[in-house]
Amino acid sequence: MNNESPVMRKIALVVGANGVIGRNLIDHLAALPDWDVIGLSRRGGEPNGRVQYVAVDLLNKDDINEKISRFTEVTHIFYAAYQDRPTWAELVPPNLAMLVNIVEAIEPIAPSLKHVSLMQGYKVYGAHLGPFKTPARETDAHHMPPEFNVDQQNFLEQRQKSKSWTWSALRPSVVCGFSLGNPMNLAMVIAIYASISKELGLPLRFPGKPGAYSSLLEMTDAGLLAKATVWAATDESCANQAFNITNGDLFRWNELWPKIARYFGLEIAPPLPMSLDVVMSDKEELWNTMVEKHELAWHSYNDVSSWRFGDFVFSWDYDFFADGSKARRFGFHEYIDTEAMFMNIFDDFRRRKVIP
Repeated sequence: MNNESPVMRKIALVVGANGVIGRNLIDHLAALPDWDVIGLSRRGGEPNGRVQYVAVDLLNKDDINEKISRFTEVTHIFYAAYQDRPTWAELVPPNLAMLVNIVEAIEPIAPSLKHVSLMQGYKVYGAHLGPFKTPARETDAHHMPPEFNVDQQNFLEQRQKSKSWTWSALRPSVVCGFSLGNPMNLAMVIAIYASISKELGLPLRFPGKPGAYSSLLEMTDAGLLAKATVWAATDESCANQAFNITNGDLFRWNELWPKIARYFGLEIAPPLPMSLDVVMSDKEELWNTMVEKHELAWHSYNDVSSWRFGDFVFSWDYDFFADGSKARRFGFHEYIDTEAMFMNIFDDFRRRKVIP
């Protein structure tokens, strides 16, 4: 007689399935025995095992209701979608609307909904605006709006009142991992920039502001973030809480940059402030030549370019880190060495033949 209790299936709806966060979260969930996964994104995807994908316009309520009306068994919503806009104020309407649309569509039809997980970031602390209080803590006061991260959390807090489901908010630093066609992928920025520098016979120059080369900062590995996200969504003690999620170490570019250069077989030269969005804008033909020459997997130059985001990160001439101890106090103890993270991601890019 088998006395083992049956595994309770959990159904994850991952919103923003093709981004660096969503993609790595799906990989993690798919490796766990008790999860089935539905990935939502504009591009959709190929089904694989217990993972299915749905292409949907998250700003179109009719499209959402039509595409997801059958997903009545969803137990967890993992929200990691993002739409870019030219100004910070313009980010608020679409990014708030997408979350509202999903929750309003799923909540009435999914009686077993247990949790809504919201992906945020240090923008909650005003980190994108200039020097901010470090280490940032989850209890820090919000800054002057507009701020879509705060609006999203306020929506969940209000919506959750008197409901049986709970929410959590994850606040990573810069998230690094594998993804293509993503506007916020720092590891890809560095890998493509270094590969093109090598092709041109140039040393690897740090392109950011002078002060950014020596500022103190941290990163968040996408795999580690995925583990933390599932932990916060399934541990009852984490209900209705926000958590900073980081690798657990700090670094300065002036120490890490030479090690990155060595990985690519490059010398370094003194930093030189320059906009990657400008200097890399004419490199598409060169990239296409490199793809053919080195027999790389074909990806369009746009898919491997996140130059604006690189400029953004390399402009931080101030310390950029948060206090991650709350997550540890609540029971999450995973960590990763940031140098090893970058090298592992570069190795992964090479295995996938994204870079030479």
